[in-house]
Amino acid sequence: MYFAALLARTEDGWKASDTELDDVESLSDLTDLAREASVDEDTVLVFIEQEDAWFGVIRVDGEEDPRIYVSNASAAARSSYGEILLTDELLGREPGAEVTIAALEELVGLDGTEDGGPETPDNHNDNAGTDDDDGPDADVVPAGPLGDTGVLSDLGLPEAELLMLRTDALAEIADALGAAEVLETVR
Repeated sequence: MYFAALLARTEDGWKASDTELDDVESLSDLTDLAREASVDEDTVLVFIEQEDAWFGVIRVDGEEDPRIYVSNASAAARSSYGEILLTDELLGREPGAEVTIAALEELVGLDGTEDGGPETPDNHNDNAGTDDDDGPDADVVPAGPLGDTGVLSDLGLPEAELLMLRTDALAEIADALGAAEVLETVR
């Protein structure tokens, strides 16, 4: 089960609204959604939480690039909303690297029998590109926190405290920001 909310900072404090992510297909869509909620291009936070698995905080300040923190990248990678947050940049990959590698493999037909020899247990590869772990990205997406750990530092939640959050994290974040009551109204 997912929960998503926007917190927009205003002159009078924080304003909360729940949000539907059904039409959000990319980080760009999510950033646009946050900017629409912004008052005078002030800070907007987008919270996404998958119960007991992971949470993410996306911070949008005016026209600046979004800042992202994900509490458990490997859990988020198995989630359609989490995949939106796990950009190539956040994962430390070259943009479009997966697409380029897949296209090259398809072009040259790499299947473990490139030398023209017969398939043997040593060169047969039923799971091309996968590990015995959780799939093709198991070694690419780290378990644990990923992203900008200082995303909320200037708003009252130091990096060390953000890294320690596990369950009911969004309530604790909102409390540190002085927005617990407004977040509770949309929960």
